[in-house]
Amino acid sequence: MKSKILLFSLVALACLTPMLLAQDGEAAAATDAAGRSALGTFIDQAGMIGLFIIFLSVVALTLITKEIMAVRKDQLAPPEIIDEIEALFEAGEFQEAIELCETEPCYFTNVVAAGLPKLNASFEAMEKSLEEMVEEETIKLHSRLSWLSFIAGVSPMLGLMGTVNGMIGAFKVIAESKGAATPDQMADNISSALITTLLGLIVAVPVTAAFVFLRNRVVSYSLEIAAVVEDLFERFRPREA
Repeated sequence: MKSKILLFSLVALACLTPMLLAQDGEAAAATDAAGRSALGTFIDQAGMIGLFIIFLSVVALTLITKEIMAVRKDQLAPPEIIDEIEALFEAGEFQEAIELCETEPCYFTNVVAAGLPKLNASFEAMEKSLEEMVEEETIKLHSRLSWLSFIAGVSPMLGLMGTVNGMIGAFKVIAESKGAATPDQMADNISSALITTLLGLIVAVPVTAAFVFLRNRVVSYSLEIAAVVEDLFERFRPREA
């Protein structure tokens, strides 16, 4: 539970920090000379690249919330389903076990369903089917998490792109003024450059943490479920004479 709270806090930080940075105490409620709010000014300075990074943070928050709810042991291998499958195995009702797996699809039942049709084959063939399905189900989970890895990797790159764009604008001001540009003339471009860099890092750091957290959870649960399935099918292993 503590890890979930920490994870939600990190991701919320990715979305809320831009707004927090735009505020400066009571001045956050005030407007600038152009009549725009401080937050509006911040967003304007971030530009299209900054807006896209903010959009990615919202997408990341949605994905993380969804995966935290999906990558849970009671979702991947519900205890009541495990108990029911074990009872059917004990009773030798394997056809009923297959039907249960079809009506209650999840990581665990998908793996079990891959092994049951091989009951009349060799134990090695059954074991291979189980291993292949475990690998397939694990890959499915990892493929969903790959979007978080993508966002974590592309966000700082977009921030760097914004930085380069802002610095190009600053040098353009210097060139147009023939080297007589004052700091305030370059401030907007430099501010835009730094804001996009900051936004990229604000998104990348917590999303990377979330990705590692969920990836480790997938690995841990996959190993646990594989062990449960192995124990379940161990009864079919031929006994040495």
